[in-house]
Amino acid sequence: MTGEALPGRPGTLTPEQEEKLREFWIATLQVFGVLDPKEVNGNGLSEIGNGRARTDTATSNKPEKEKKKKRISLFRSKNKDDDTDSVTSTESSPHSAVADSDDKYGQTKEFHEALASLTPETLRATFWSMVKHDHPDSLLLRFLRARKWDVEKALVMMVSTMRWRSADVHVDDDIMKNGELSSLEAANGSDHSKRRLGEDFLAQMRLGKSFLHGVDKNGRPMCFVRVRLHKQGEQSEESLERYTVFVIESARMVLQPPVDTACVVFDMTGFSLANMDYAPVKFMIKCFEANYPESLGVVLVHKAPWVFQGIWKIIKGWLDPVVASKVQFTNNVEEMEAYVPKPQIIHELGGAEDWTYKYIEPVPGENDIMKDTATRDKLLLAREEIVNEYEKATLEWIRGTGDVEVVKNNRNEIASKLKVDYWGLDPYIRARSYYDRVGMINPGGRVQFYPPKEEMAIVPATVPAGAEKVSPPVAATNGVNVETSEADLD
Repeated sequence: MTGEALPGRPGTLTPEQEEKLREFWIATLQVFGVLDPKEVNGNGLSEIGNGRARTDTATSNKPEKEKKKKRISLFRSKNKDDDTDSVTSTESSPHSAVADSDDKYGQTKEFHEALASLTPETLRATFWSMVKHDHPDSLLLRFLRARKWDVEKALVMMVSTMRWRSADVHVDDDIMKNGELSSLEAANGSDHSKRRLGEDFLAQMRLGKSFLHGVDKNGRPMCFVRVRLHKQGEQSEESLERYTVFVIESARMVLQPPVDTACVVFDMTGFSLANMDYAPVKFMIKCFEANYPESLGVVLVHKAPWVFQGIWKIIKGWLDPVVASKVQFTNNVEEMEAYVPKPQIIHELGGAEDWTYKYIEPVPGENDIMKDTATRDKLLLAREEIVNEYEKATLEWIRGTGDVEVVKNNRNEIASKLKVDYWGLDPYIRARSYYDRVGMINPGGRVQFYPPKEEMAIVPATVPAGAEKVSPPVAATNGVNVETSEADLD
């Protein structure tokens, strides 16, 4: 495991990168209605234009006419009734700045729709819901790195992602809030559509089609996808997408800085054309490229059979070159050892770790604490105070007021408070999951990637006694198929 922070993260930013982060915060706080555009123009801050933002000191030697051009805002549009600038206007938008080649998922359109349909307050609330236990700077930096430090493109990507989370897939107000127990209740209910959705979701959890377990050599959480367990048409498209988002979001919960990416292992053992389904593959690619940027550390395609080579050529054509470069092929344990220590390679892949996925069912009552809405609301109000404190400190940093290092340290201290605060709030807003029940995610955000077997049977305190014991996992055996190398697939 490495404990070194990678470039482009909090604490490792170059002066140029820090300036880009500052510019991104200026644009973000304008979208949220926290920073007045008039202040941006009048107090030494320049608005975003053509993917650039500068302080007045950076343009002080330029002719006055050129300075004004630099200040054309991403959002600038005169209100007919007064002289203020509208932060939600898209008349002078980033549409022309984001080339079609950089917008294969139509995020510019989604950006416009978000600004037109969502209030600044809603956008702000969605952002802070998305932050969870992350350092807020870390979240913004993901989008900046994904868009090669172009502030304008990063803003389009982030706002469209916020819209996707809140309006399209409902990550925080449905998938993670209701969780597995809600699916179990729906599966046992009388509503046919909800019952099918619940059954489909639980079927994938019980199969272990995808699961999180352990870490690779770089300390990255590993997500295993057992491709042979998927059959086209067995689950609805909606349930496949909910399950995919659930797994990705669960992986976010176990990221611990400086580690901020995951290792995804596609176990192709026993793969046949009956397992191939392009729709969920496309959705997964979109998630990682458009909505969870900079989240993949490495993708291991393990024991890919010969028949996969034609499929890979198609999939590779869909991938962003940066994402495609992270895909590596392994055919045996020795090759996988380049990425995962042999003692940490699970037994079913030929490794030494005696561990097998076995689903532990949700237990009635495990989410009862979520019914305590009075406590939840008090915690949310307390969190709002910390958020306000962070935004205030960010404005001081943006304006350059006070001792620079003191201001930076203050922001980081408040970010740490936000992290601790989130884990106090978490049981009230996120349903318990398999990863809570096996002891991977523990109270206070303590993560154990290899929980002792005796701890794996421990159920969160909110679960009634008598539901604590689970059967020991049973090892699975898998067939061997013809293998191929990365060179063969190219």
